[in-house]
Amino acid sequence: MGFTVEDMLLVSREKYGMEMVAGGTGWSNSISWMMLLEDAAIVSRFTGKEMAVTTGLGFPREEQLLSLAEKLVEHSASGLVLNTGMYLKEVPEALRNYCNENSLPLLTVPWSVYLADMIKDLSIRIFLQGATDEQTSQALIAAIENPEDEERYRENLLPVFHLTGSFQVLVIYREDLGRMDTVERKHLSYRLQLCIENLTHNGHFFYYDSSFVVIMNELESRQAMDIAEGFVRNVKKRLRGEEPFFCGMGSRLDGIRSLRLSYKRARAAARMAEADRVPIVNFDDAGTRRLLYTIEDPLLLGEMGPGKLRPLLAYDKAHHGDYVATLEQYLLCDGSVQEAAEKLFVHRNTVLYRMGEIRTLLGDDLKDAEHRMEYLIAIGILHMAQTREEKEN
Repeated sequence: MGFTVEDMLLVSREKYGMEMVAGGTGWSNSISWMMLLEDAAIVSRFTGKEMAVTTGLGFPREEQLLSLAEKLVEHSASGLVLNTGMYLKEVPEALRNYCNENSLPLLTVPWSVYLADMIKDLSIRIFLQGATDEQTSQALIAAIENPEDEERYRENLLPVFHLTGSFQVLVIYREDLGRMDTVERKHLSYRLQLCIENLTHNGHFFYYDSSFVVIMNELESRQAMDIAEGFVRNVKKRLRGEEPFFCGMGSRLDGIRSLRLSYKRARAAARMAEADRVPIVNFDDAGTRRLLYTIEDPLLLGEMGPGKLRPLLAYDKAHHGDYVATLEQYLLCDGSVQEAAEKLFVHRNTVLYRMGEIRTLLGDDLKDAEHRMEYLIAIGILHMAQTREEKEN
């Protein structure tokens, strides 16, 4: 997760007298660069994850400091360091409250610290951690693509992860990610990383195969879902007006060789989230749909889906009918005509008539439990195909 606020504090608490005074929930924010500023105008040029540093010379009034903090949140900065003692005698309570409410780390260093040396030192550490992170990303991709070939990834991952421990993958998908240029996608990734709380060196964030991927190591499933659900809330709050993201949580599995499987399940869950137009789906909670969304045989899906429903699809197309929808609700309601009618907002006699026609078209009395399950699966596959078709169009 890069060089984080937590890392900066570990390095700087003793060396530079740095303390965190507010915004502690942002401790896992990663930092892309250190920026000394005395004018808020420069914040509009931020691309995400910058750590702002100020002596307060350009912000003599409390409302100016609050305005600066608001701009930093708006432009996805990692935090704010105040050089206290000369222009800033104390940290305003209103600023502390704002940073706490918005998870913006607010830190202080005493006036005696030579800022140029501190910024140079921390910027070098950020740069070196960035290079290490790129190696980690490539090693994780190798583990996903060729789990049996441990020579390609084990050495780079050993210092970072507990390789025999548990792994769980979160996939973050949006349709336009694959079409973005590298710079635009990188800036978006900076903003998204700041929405992930409570995950540092037991996790990693990278771009792969038209999605952003978060790897979580040695976390309980509930912890991982808390992080994922917190991410969804923060995205909604901080990226207002953006196209929606769809997130899928894979299963918690043991060992680095299981990473590929958790990743595939996370991608399947993200597709379910997109189909349902919901922000996140946990693969393990998806019931029988887990089978449908992990099948990679398009011919089989065609045979078991639209092929199974061909007579009803032909009737609906020719007569603008609702036979497929009627069959779906009838099966989901376990054969209850009254309940299906309520779900379809029609009279029960309408359902009775339609079901008689449906049985005739299918040549099946629908009394066999296995047959009913096959039709329900076929309808699920049909929904998948329709979502894919809508996406392509």
